[in-house]
This record gives sequence, structure tokens and C-alpha cells, in this order.
Amino acid sequence: MKLFSKIAALLMTQTSMSAIAQNPYAHDRVYTANQVSNSVSVVDPVQNKFLGEIKLGKPYPGVLSPLYKGEALVHGMRYSQDKKILAVVSIGSNSVTFISTDSNKILKTIYIGRSPHEPTFTTDCRQIWVSVRGEAYISVIDTKQMAEVKRIPVADGPGMVTFTTDGKLAYVCSSFTPEVDIVNTSTYTVVKRITVTSPFSPNIFSSPNGDWIALTHKDVGKVTILNTKTMSVEKVISTGAITNHVIFSNVVKKLLMMVTVGGENLVRVFDAGQDFKQIDSISVGGLPHGLWASSDGKRMYVGLEYGDMVQAVNLETMKALSPVQIGQSPQALVYADNAVTDPDNVKNLTPLNDETATQVVNLYPITAGMGARGRLAIRSIGLTDLAEQIFTGLKPGVPYTLALTRSVTTPFIPDYEINSFEADSNGKYNGQSYGLVKTITVTTGIQSYKHIFLFENKTQQPVLLDDLK
Repeated sequence: MKLFSKIAALLMTQTSMSAIAQNPYAHDRVYTANQVSNSVSVVDPVQNKFLGEIKLGKPYPGVLSPLYKGEALVHGMRYSQDKKILAVVSIGSNSVTFISTDSNKILKTIYIGRSPHEPTFTTDCRQIWVSVRGEAYISVIDTKQMAEVKRIPVADGPGMVTFTTDGKLAYVCSSFTPEVDIVNTSTYTVVKRITVTSPFSPNIFSSPNGDWIALTHKDVGKVTILNTKTMSVEKVISTGAITNHVIFSNVVKKLLMMVTVGGENLVRVFDAGQDFKQIDSISVGGLPHGLWASSDGKRMYVGLEYGDMVQAVNLETMKALSPVQIGQSPQALVYADNAVTDPDNVKNLTPLNDETATQVVNLYPITAGMGARGRLAIRSIGLTDLAEQIFTGLKPGVPYTLALTRSVTTPFIPDYEINSFEADSNGKYNGQSYGLVKTITVTTGIQSYKHIFLFENKTQQPVLLDDLK
């Protein structure tokens, strides 16, 4: 009887593994570029499961000392199905790393100009165009040589590149200049400049049919849609605070545009066939950033920057699925079709090395009727904490201080100041600071901190308070 049970269990396991291998997504992978842990996370879309990480550098605070080896601020990413290669950009170390998706091995790392942002493969996959955001050019990399072969002058602070479907033109958005440059890919020259609504556009994406190109404006919470036939602005849509990334996908015979809105923890969905009317919004976890859809338009994956997770979304029902824990602070995300030959291969992947999970803290108005909001992602990094912060709805140009207090009720006394900043012209602030926030332990008998709050410097009046109990 015991022998029969063992044989039955073995057969069930083999049947299960066979079913996974036959799944249409079995050879696909989801990858994220993680800016705090300086790693690439690998997720299996069949099992919606974290498989492991590819380490590119030391996590914080290791990269704060002189950096001689390894990469820092792992941020941008693209995938070539033809070559089964990931191109990963690290902003802090000015590098592009090539990774084999079949073996999870680093093939080569090259170094280019100051603060590169995002890589994009040309339509024939012979080149990668990297936006060098700290300067004013596109770095052209030959994928066979894995070496820079040309630099294309463009507007100051190029954010990202996308190509028309025929590969003849490249559209380059900017992070410092309110324009999109259109580049002829044969002559490497700018043939047209399009004025857009704001100077901060970090992300750009082409539609599968080639008709549209969309770019995000993170600073003003908008998306601009360009018509590739007229090479002009077709429409500008208000999407919400901290608009991060945008993609197109054909979903149930409709061309849809999806946008991550970090300040509202939403993915907004627009129908291109209805003049880009919003048809849905999907609630996801903390600060959605990168996103990508499977090629069949049935699944979408979203990186949660403040949740250290990847969240799958069923595009047929527009419902979020269970999130998967990954590395710290995912930025770019790609869905990679046919990334692996062997679906069971996890060689050269390492487990998560995060000692503690990220704590997300929401700050709400103390006075009813205020539109201000705040969100913190607090991570333990060695002997201190990294507190990433987003604030919206504040008074433009007004200085504020984020602090810990031992007070239970108002007036709150700032017993430990975490960060001081000035809200921008739109009443927003997005930044980070280091200090003792989450990992404070009381060993001296002193009363522990009760709340995190934000106060206005000039009036000393508290504005926002956490929801911790």
C-alpha cells in the first residue's frame, strides 16, 4: 500500500510538471530592475512565483562607499526575444549589463555616459539605443560587439527611446526639455522636434499597430499621445499624480493603453478606439511603476516600487491577482516571451537577501478637507533605515519637515526629524532620506515614538499624520 502511494504521488508530480511545461507561458519570464537591492528579479508567470535574483551589485548601504565593482541604482531594462538577452541600465554606475535569459549569466557590462536611463532594442535587434539622461545624447550600442558605436545628439536629458514599427524613426522623450525628438535611424539625425506639455517625460511606448506613441509626464500627472502619421500631438490626458509608465496591448480585440499612477496606487485603462476614453482603473499595491503585458493580451504585470512586489493582473477581467515578493524598489519591468529553453532552469539565481520586508506608511490630513497626502516606503539597510517619500497636494514652494514624535495627540512635538524639503511648484515632493525610523528599539527606558507626521516649517502646524495604531 505504501509503495502504491509513493508511485501515485510520483505520477501526480510528473503530471503536474508536464502540465506546467505545456502551458503557453512556460518558457516566458517576468523581470524587474530593482534600484535598492541592485538586482534583477525573475518571476515565473505560470506559477506566479518568484524564482530568484541576478545580483548586479551590493544593496544599500554598500553602494554608498567608494564603488569599484558592481552596479548601482539598477533601473532600466529591455528584452530581445531574438537574442534571449536582457539589457539592464544602472544609473549610478553609468552602465549597461547584458544578461542571458537562458542561463541567467551576466555576459558583459559596458560603461557609457553620465546617468543613462533606459535601453531600447531596435526593431532588427542589431542595436540598443540608450538614453543618456545626465547628458544630451543617445548612446548606440552594437548588440553583436556589445560596445558603443555612436552617439546621437538630442535635447538635454533624454528619457527614453521608442521606434516606429518599420524601424525607420526613433521617438526620444526628455526628462529636462519639453519636447520629443524624432530621429531618422539611417542618418542618425533629428528630423523633427515636437513640443510637449512638460519637461519631465521618463517613459515612452509605441502601439502594436504603429499608429500611436504615448509618453508619460511624471511631474504633472499626464500622458501625451502622438500620431505617427502626422508626427504631432493627438491628445493629452490627465492621469494623476506620479504617472510612471505606459504601455499598449491588444485585449479582447481592443487596443488598450495602460498607465501606472503611483500617487493613487492605480493602473488606469484607456480605449484607443474610443478616442482614448478611460474605461477602467485597477487598484494595485504600493506605488506601481513599470508594467508590461503578455503578448496574448491576457495578463499584465506591474512592479510595485513601495511594495517590493510584482502584481499580475487578469486583463480579461481587469482584476489584480496575488502579488509576488521580489527585490527592493522595482523600477522597469518587462514580460519576456520565450526567455528560457528549459522551463525548470533556475541556475545562477540567488534567493532574496532582504532581512525585513518594506513597511509602507500612509500619511493623511489632520484637518478635514485638505487634499494633501503622503506615502513612505521604509526599508532597513544595515544599521539605519531608508525612507523613500512621496507627497502630493501640499502648498507650492512651502518648506515642510517629516518627523517622529512621542506625542499621542496634538500638539505633536518633532522629537526626531527625518527629512526637511520644499514642495515643488505643483505641491509635490519625491525623495528619500536616511535615519532611524522603523528599526528604533528602546533600551534606555525612554518612551518610544508613537507617530510619523509632517509639519509646515513656518507655522509649525502639523499637516499630515500616519495611520499607525
